[in-house]
Amino acid sequence: MEQTIVYPASIVRTLDPARPTAAAVAVRGERIRAVGSVAELMAYPGAVLDERYADAVLVPGFVEAHSHAGSGNVWANTYVGLVDRIAPDGRSWPGCRTIDDVIERLIQAEAEIEDPETPLLAWGLDPIYFSGQRLSVKELDLVSTTRPVHIVHTSGHVCSVNSAALRSCSIDASTTVTGVVKDAAGLPTGELQEFAAMGLVAPLTEGTGLMNINPAALAAFAQDGVNTGTTTLTDLGSRSLMDDAGVELYRSVVDSAFPARLNVFHFGAGVGTVALSLAEAAERLVKLRGLSTEKLRFGNVKLMLDGSIQGFTARLLEPGYYGDQPNGIWAVTPEEFREAFETFHAAGLLVHVHCNGDQTTQLFLDTLEAVLTAHPRPDHRHTCTHSQMSTTAQYRRMAALGACANIFANHIWAWGDQHMDITVGPDRAARMNATATALRHGVPISLHSDTPVTPLGPLHTMKHAVTRLTVSGRVMGEAERISAQQALEAVTLGGAYMLKMDHEIGSLEAGKFADMAVLTRDPLEVPGEEIGDIHVLGTVVGGRHHVSNVRATAKAGAR
Repeated sequence: MEQTIVYPASIVRTLDPARPTAAAVAVRGERIRAVGSVAELMAYPGAVLDERYADAVLVPGFVEAHSHAGSGNVWANTYVGLVDRIAPDGRSWPGCRTIDDVIERLIQAEAEIEDPETPLLAWGLDPIYFSGQRLSVKELDLVSTTRPVHIVHTSGHVCSVNSAALRSCSIDASTTVTGVVKDAAGLPTGELQEFAAMGLVAPLTEGTGLMNINPAALAAFAQDGVNTGTTTLTDLGSRSLMDDAGVELYRSVVDSAFPARLNVFHFGAGVGTVALSLAEAAERLVKLRGLSTEKLRFGNVKLMLDGSIQGFTARLLEPGYYGDQPNGIWAVTPEEFREAFETFHAAGLLVHVHCNGDQTTQLFLDTLEAVLTAHPRPDHRHTCTHSQMSTTAQYRRMAALGACANIFANHIWAWGDQHMDITVGPDRAARMNATATALRHGVPISLHSDTPVTPLGPLHTMKHAVTRLTVSGRVMGEAERISAQQALEAVTLGGAYMLKMDHEIGSLEAGKFADMAVLTRDPLEVPGEEIGDIHVLGTVVGGRHHVSNVRATAKAGAR
């Protein structure tokens, strides 16, 4: 007889409305057998008591429905972002607070590269933090005039390169690709916006960075999940599924011992040339579903429509950007988007669409309505992901069309001050990432990090949705705050629902996978400002125990 292991805790938050709290969880094999009191659970046949979590808080494992496995890869490059970050291996990287800090770190990194032909690769930059200063060829040539230097901005939608990189990729005044920024004299500044322009320097980053994966990247990505209590991750936009070698990479790494569940979305449109036709890709994805396991899921699609708000490449409806900057860049034409959406929808696939600006959300909704009219399909759960500027009317329409919204609450903290002061102004910023409005109109929501754009960490994401505090301490839209209970539901059952996995994960109920986050404090019993400080001891995934490699601090409630 297989043992039933009973894990007492200081409290168990189940997110099952029939039994919202319990004293313990009983696990048999990979699944939950029951929740309840210790006495109740010890009465099950073959029950064994395990008190390793007796002083901890158990909650459903967090579900991150918008992340990127390539985030495990970026840490091989030099981090130059503003905020302090912790790598999956536990190393702390201090932020670069000024452009001078960025240049100094790059000079140090360049000196450590022995091969003169090897490009210097970095990530995490965002010039909007530096009073409008851009990182141009002039500044990057201070690092090197002979070695190519390539920095991906934190949004993933812009990069900056030096003159050596421009020369090596034949980018000059005659280059006419949209997104190649030029100065008053018509010369490239070194800033390349969106994927068509960024693709010109792709040879410098081949095999590295956000859009690439390897076994080490997948392992680091999963460990980041353990460190943050995240038991289900997404690779929202893989370009590796259209060939057998790419599929085999995922299958060989994401085995029964892998410390997270991984849901891989094919990048169907919006990131450049695709390997197969839309019809061929849809047919292949339907077949790949048959290779899915309890840990690894195939058969979903991501489409991308616009860029980033802080990079001024998102598409906005009137009145546009605060400073009347030009509108953003479409990643695909509306006609191309309709064709892709319709093809994947008609094949029965789940589609998540990148929509930062409200003009983009409008196109998503118009297209969804047209596609559903032509191809009715119940319970599709297509998702507007980011949904940063979606309006009240658009949320009402999402509810009517059965769409979900995966809301980028981390932006409130990461760029809230810039959104109020620079990008869209205080009025529209107060309406951004409108979680309360979405819930009020019955739209299923989740909250996400888009890691590595912002750090993976659902507890921090909860905090941002609950407090709506910016870095400077201002509140960005008090009326859009939600409760800690609503935020916890969003990062557990909410994410599970829009991945069509809520029958398996997202709450602690009999029959579901034994996926849990192990915390030092109860996120529903601490002030909203402290939710992000709660220390994660590790996770349980399918009954297996995994330990965080991030040390607790006094602020995080170490015990």
